[in-house]
Amino acid sequence: QVQLVESGGGLVQPGGSMRLSCVASGSIVSLSAMAWYRQAPGKERELVARVFSDGSRNYADSLKGRFTISRDNAKNTVYLQMNSLKPEDTAVYYCHATHQPTTWHTEYYWGQGTQVTVSS
Repeated sequence: QVQLVESGGGLVQPGGSMRLSCVASGSIVSLSAMAWYRQAPGKERELVARVFSDGSRNYADSLKGRFTISRDNAKNTVYLQMNSLKPEDTAVYYCHATHQPTTWHTEYYWGQGTQVTVSS
């Protein structure tokens, strides 16, 4: 089992910045990917950004240039730096991990979510 705990959410003004963190713990063998998703009220959960164990990354097209995902493999931690925040970025942000305890077995885990509110 892998546990994910997010932190760093809260209230920020439009144009501001915020950094989210997610720490993975438990019986970790290999976290092949870690990602951030978000879900706004009345909308489906969507991928924000994903970073793989080799450092490669992908982003939602609409967020490129404003959001940056990074990870510290030694700390089993993934970060999401969010700049130039807009009210439409308001959502619950979820951490997601892809865990591969063996080559043939993949597990997926979610964090509990952290609220990000962009408002003046």
